[in-house]
Amino acid sequence: MKKIAFVLVVVMVFFSACNQKHTGTAEENRPAETGKTVQADTGHARIHFKEYQHDFGNIAEGEIVSYVFEFTNTGSAPLLIKSVSASCGCTVPKYSKKPVPPGSTGELEVVFNSLGKMGAQHKTIAVRANTKPPVSLLVITANVKGKNQRT
Repeated sequence: MKKIAFVLVVVMVFFSACNQKHTGTAEENRPAETGKTVQADTGHARIHFKEYQHDFGNIAEGEIVSYVFEFTNTGSAPLLIKSVSASCGCTVPKYSKKPVPPGSTGELEVVFNSLGKMGAQHKTIAVRANTKPPVSLLVITANVKGKNQRT
């Protein structure tokens, strides 16, 4: 019983420490001196997609469909997509590895292969970049019908 109580106390201390907010160093918390300008937090890329989800609607089993997600770098630094991963091997993302300057646009193509899939499909695509926040989620959906079914 004492071991269980000890473990519970340790877990509670751990979780309470995780919930504390970092208030910064003394240097960060010091007020700005009179006559000095304080620079805003600059140098971050931000990714804004025109759409975050796309529905292919009804498609036939075995059909390969694709959609291009358009995005804009709304930040103040070049945007670099580090990686893109899909929730299923049937979904393949294609994107440029070149940096996207602030204010410029880019494209991320998602190709979905419905071979062996039936019914409602919901796939997520995680885009990891040098942005705040560092991960953006995109979603594609489709309703896959058998080759002999009516759409």
